[in-house]
Amino acid sequence: MRGWRMLPVLLVLLLTASTSLAGGFRLPEAGVKAMGMGFAFTAQADDPSAIYFNPAGLTQLKGQNIMVGGTYVRENGGEFTGTTPVDNTTATKNETQKSLNFFIPNAYYTRTTNSGNVSYGVGIFSPFGLGQEYNDRNASIFRNQITRIDLMTVVVNPTIAFKVNDILSIGAGIDWMYGKAELAKTPVVPGVGNLYNLDLEGDGDVWGYNFGLLLKPTPNLRIGANYRSPFNLKIKNGDVTISNTNSLYGVVPALGTAPSNTKGSATIAMPATFALGAAYTIGKLTVEADADWTFWHSFVSLPITIQDNVATLFSTNNPKNWEDVVALRLGAEYRVTDPLALRVGFVYDPTPVPASTMGPELPDATRLNYMVGAGYKVGAWTIDGAFMYVDKFDRTVNNQVTAAGTGFSGTWTGDSWLAGLDVGYKF
Repeated sequence: MRGWRMLPVLLVLLLTASTSLAGGFRLPEAGVKAMGMGFAFTAQADDPSAIYFNPAGLTQLKGQNIMVGGTYVRENGGEFTGTTPVDNTTATKNETQKSLNFFIPNAYYTRTTNSGNVSYGVGIFSPFGLGQEYNDRNASIFRNQITRIDLMTVVVNPTIAFKVNDILSIGAGIDWMYGKAELAKTPVVPGVGNLYNLDLEGDGDVWGYNFGLLLKPTPNLRIGANYRSPFNLKIKNGDVTISNTNSLYGVVPALGTAPSNTKGSATIAMPATFALGAAYTIGKLTVEADADWTFWHSFVSLPITIQDNVATLFSTNNPKNWEDVVALRLGAEYRVTDPLALRVGFVYDPTPVPASTMGPELPDATRLNYMVGAGYKVGAWTIDGAFMYVDKFDRTVNNQVTAAGTGFSGTWTGDSWLAGLDVGYKF
């Protein structure tokens, strides 16, 4: 038990930073072939990443397959122009997030029995991640709300699929998620200044499940559906460290004295997802269109509990009230020769974050994603590569509450790009 539990922990350590690359903080980068086709892969699901995109698709694979790889992400720091509650001034300010670089790994093993009626395997991937960091934790205009946040997750997903007949296949799996969260902020009191630097770090795990089906009503048409359960990740007994304490802090009786170290906990509600797709093949060309639902209504709030409360070191429960969204995904693959395939994709990805509760931990916006990719077969080996550009819409929000020290009034801009590589072997 301890051995397989340590594997996703080690993979989480590869995520030197995390970010959100779909609406909210969802990460669909679980397979590079799918990425090259705009993640429109629910009906095709014909490589080992079917474990993530639609487990019923495993029955299309033969023999044993291994695939490993990942996606490099360059998150260009978002830029903000406007006002915030900190420093009690109405002057327009500018803030730029740090540009982040990180890696999202994936790994799969599958086996189909000689009869072709049963397939099984295990996948490892990162379905959710969130990360933002501001350049100066002691001077940022968001420092009283957040100066850094990282949510890193890895899921281990054992899966089995059955070919019911030539038309219908079904698949299901269980999901064990390990998650690690880090948060930093610098509370401010007018007339006193920055009180201290606060850092919270903790981890936890949670179980979930998934299932899918695949229909082949004609030789050229495939229809797929895939559901993944929500995860309610509880970070328990996280370490809270207080440092760089203001010399006035503790001598002002109304403020109280915070301990240098204490414990904290948080609960992060990650949503259920459902995808429905159809793929059609005409000669060397395959096209697919998917509708992908993310049920963000489960993310009602972000509760953070501090064990030792004083006047300015206290538990919070910020409302979020995110909304369900549907992303539209389009993809195409053209098989130039038997070993070479070229791919393109496009995604319309609406934001689930309402303006009234948007915060600096995730200044989200609707985005358009553009993808290109290619695959090549060499004997038993398969190599897939893809590139993706994320164009976030500019977003203007006015939700500043000066008395509470929350929100902001201004405009956000930002973008990012990704490059992925998967290598597979069949034996």
